[in-house]
Amino acid sequence: MIFEDIAAFAGALPHGRAIMGLDLGTKTIGVALSDRLWSVASPHETVKRVKFTEDAARLMAIAAGREVGGIILGLPRNMDGSEGPRAQSTRAFARNLARLTELPIGYWDERLSTVAAERALLEADATRKRRMQVIDNIAAAYILQGVLDRMGHMRAEHDR
Repeated sequence: MIFEDIAAFAGALPHGRAIMGLDLGTKTIGVALSDRLWSVASPHETVKRVKFTEDAARLMAIAAGREVGGIILGLPRNMDGSEGPRAQSTRAFARNLARLTELPIGYWDERLSTVAAERALLEADATRKRRMQVIDNIAAAYILQGVLDRMGHMRAEHDR
């Protein structure tokens, strides 16, 4: 099932299972995974895109191997908040993925996540070649960490 709202997505998650974050690019998919306590997102790998069936099979294999309980896709909105062709492509990917899994799927506004990832890699003095190899899964980790932080704030508000 696909959730537009993070609160609804969080409510559908089974406890004690990791969350997978995805940064969909035209040539690659950055993959990040959370810990089971939903506090830290870590880059996992970059999947070279081939065609949907093969891409989805790899993602589902990662999800099964890491006991993932939900999937977050970075939604590339325009700076004014509107959605262009890339956002529509992400939504189509989510609809196709939802046909293959019962895992809850959610979206997170990914504006500037790649910029933040690039800045972090530059500060770490990564070479251009290394940045190109890891930028997508670092961006996926930024996306997923945003979700984890939001969920943590929601839990803290609920506990008050």
